[in-house]
Amino acid sequence: MKKTKEDITLFSGKKPKDKGQKKVIIYTDGACLGNPGPGGYGVVLRYGKHFKELSKGFRHTTNNRMEILAAIEALRALKSDKRLHVIIHSDSQLLVKSINEGWAEKWRKNNWKRNRKDKALNADLWAMLLLEMEKHDVEFVWVKGHADIPDNERCDRLSKDAAESMHLLIDEVYESENPYKSRN
Repeated sequence: MKKTKEDITLFSGKKPKDKGQKKVIIYTDGACLGNPGPGGYGVVLRYGKHFKELSKGFRHTTNNRMEILAAIEALRALKSDKRLHVIIHSDSQLLVKSINEGWAEKWRKNNWKRNRKDKALNADLWAMLLLEMEKHDVEFVWVKGHADIPDNERCDRLSKDAAESMHLLIDEVYESENPYKSRN
């Protein structure tokens, strides 16, 4: 049986803080051809009758970076001066748990350290995501990947197509820490 976005949203357990808040449904995904390697992200946004897709590819990055970047770019695409109730669906357990279980917030409070000696990976992206989340009431919902959820499947395709594109961008932070070696 195919699950719809409504089925999944019902189990998120959260309600908008303001009953008059507009609700935006977002699906995100990241992909990497090799990890690290060429990567991309895909986003599907739904707001009432409005629908938008986003995607970009990068020449040398990681899957986790693309998962986080997808959520950042989805939030940046919201053009509202009012707080929105945003539900981001992702098949990345790292992304969803890092927000829902407060890991990213804890890393920020600990100067981007996971513990006393290990730094939090992708701190640049976590910082951007937390900043973007301050503009809206955002909840994250984990969805199983490749489970016939149409918008999640579409994000998967968008992210893979972006990673395979001939027009790949440079993930400057990642490449500054992990120099890119051309495959030619």
